[in-house]
Amino acid sequence: MRLEVGKIFIKDLQFGAETKVENGVLYVNKEELLNEIGGDERVASIDFEIARPGESVRIIPVKDVIEPRVKVEGKGGIFPGFISKVETVGSGRTHVLKGAAVVTTGKIVGFQEGIVDMCGEGAKFTPFSKTNNLVIVAEPKEGIDQHNHEEAIRTIGFKAATYLGKAGLNVEPDEVKTYETLPIFEQAKLYPELPKVVYVYMLQSQGLLHDTYVYGVDAKKIIPTFMYPTEVFDGAIVSGNCVSACDKNPSYVHMNHPIIEELYERHGKDYNFMGVILTNENVFLADKERSSNWVAKMVEFLGADAAIVSEEGFGNPDADLVMNCNKITDKGVKTVLLTDEYAGQDGCSQSLADSTPKGDAVVTNGNANEVIVLPVMDKVIGHPEAAKIIAGANNESLRPDGSIEAEIQVITGATSEVGFNYLTARGF
Repeated sequence: MRLEVGKIFIKDLQFGAETKVENGVLYVNKEELLNEIGGDERVASIDFEIARPGESVRIIPVKDVIEPRVKVEGKGGIFPGFISKVETVGSGRTHVLKGAAVVTTGKIVGFQEGIVDMCGEGAKFTPFSKTNNLVIVAEPKEGIDQHNHEEAIRTIGFKAATYLGKAGLNVEPDEVKTYETLPIFEQAKLYPELPKVVYVYMLQSQGLLHDTYVYGVDAKKIIPTFMYPTEVFDGAIVSGNCVSACDKNPSYVHMNHPIIEELYERHGKDYNFMGVILTNENVFLADKERSSNWVAKMVEFLGADAAIVSEEGFGNPDADLVMNCNKITDKGVKTVLLTDEYAGQDGCSQSLADSTPKGDAVVTNGNANEVIVLPVMDKVIGHPEAAKIIAGANNESLRPDGSIEAEIQVITGATSEVGFNYLTARGF
């Protein structure tokens, strides 16, 4: 499968009379956008704000971040199973408004949404301080349950990103990158001198409000499966998560998956990138055993020499990560794990809830318990009182002056377990 990704660099975001891209500026017609995304009876009001890099702006609580994209050539469309029909994507040509993002906020869904600061200390920890953000403030009607609240806000975000993406349909991209993965037997014949590597893509799926979707299907309902990496770039996988902000994968991260990007970059140089094995994270032991058994079986079936495994979330999913590691290693396949740590505020506690001596090649993306003070911002979009209850904070976190003292767990993307963040690890 071959996909061209055309990047249209967005340097600024402004409201205007017409939704268009002109000279690197994305102009948005607010009335048209509202007509596109409004009408959900579960939502009481929708408003729009703009947050640019370097501005003294805080967005809280952040539900999701989504990148505007549009299908220019090829089958299907962006966000199959939600916005587009359930048709296999990942081929043809897709245009991206690179540097723009849709951020959804409003009254908190659960207690694990996050914070994005556009400047100051907090901005150093989130990649979304560098994007020109169209912030959608969507407030639910009173009495709506959390499941319907989350679904309504999620759908509004996808609709908005789709609408904005269309502004790039007929724009000549500033840069075009091509990604290609052949059918498995053809792919295996490539670069016979290089090791064959697969990526095991663990998706958060541990119950209500901990959902990730694959072609519109909740990942908890799937068994591990194989997919072309290019499918991910067209929005085949999206977030419905309300897990801790620091290590949840917003939809934007799935669409710009850094592990997949890097594997393609080094394909044919250091190894033969065979493709992606999707798997879920489960609550019950039997489901964990089933999924990890299938993962190991597929790694063996594909003839992989090495597997890269990334986690999403922490605590209970650590058991899924360790099971995948043990069973893949037992097949004689080298395994590298990507995770983050919850090692206590002093960094001295056990980092993961489970461990294994077979996990001898692990990349850490940071300690989520590290404490930080987020300075006062001139403008707060959303609900600042959420800082008292989101994971990583406490009732005293929101100070009287508007600053916040909390763990970096509260910052969206701070310890991204797929490496879509700014922290680095150094061996000693």
